[in-house]
Amino acid sequence: METPPGKSPARPRRDIPAGPAPTAERLREAALAHLARFGTTEAGLRRVLQRRVDRWARRAEAEGQLAEVVAPAAARAKAAAAEVAQALARAGAVDDTAFAAARMRRLNQAGRSRRAIAAHLAAKGVPGETAASLLEEADELAAALGHLRRRRAGPFAIEQPPSPEARLKALGALARAGFSRDLAERALDMEPEAATDRLLAARRG
Repeated sequence: METPPGKSPARPRRDIPAGPAPTAERLREAALAHLARFGTTEAGLRRVLQRRVDRWARRAEAEGQLAEVVAPAAARAKAAAAEVAQALARAGAVDDTAFAAARMRRLNQAGRSRRAIAAHLAAKGVPGETAASLLEEADELAAALGHLRRRRAGPFAIEQPPSPEARLKALGALARAGFSRDLAERALDMEPEAATDRLLAARRG
């Protein structure tokens, strides 16, 4: 294949040798690099590090290292990954509660229901008790209003009052997003000015 005009020919890719299994020291360096860029939980950090070990194991076997040698080395590295994540949590570098609180506020303001936020936090490794405690502070009505505002529905629809068909469509969207029928009805029944005021108050905290 010819190189397009004005572009340099691509250099051949050099695969990085797998080398030995990741050590605790290397895993800690990887963990700190990850934490410098992303917020996460202890469980989330453990998964990131253990996936790193899995990638090493696949490269090692692809290079011809014996599976009976790679497997126990990977198991030891995964145990080290769990210890690194735990140690960083003890040191305060990883804080499940702080992560969950920040994520909950962001998702609540983005119009996500408590049910949707709970599922998101569970997927991120936030303990159920921690998530349940934080979700008590979520403003579910404001979240439903935020959901409607993004879709220009309910109190934020251009046509006021919305048609029965538009109301039914908005009600279905709120239900699919995890909001209860009663709460959805409350949000849809609000006057535009009151709905806007409620959203602004929620965002001011």
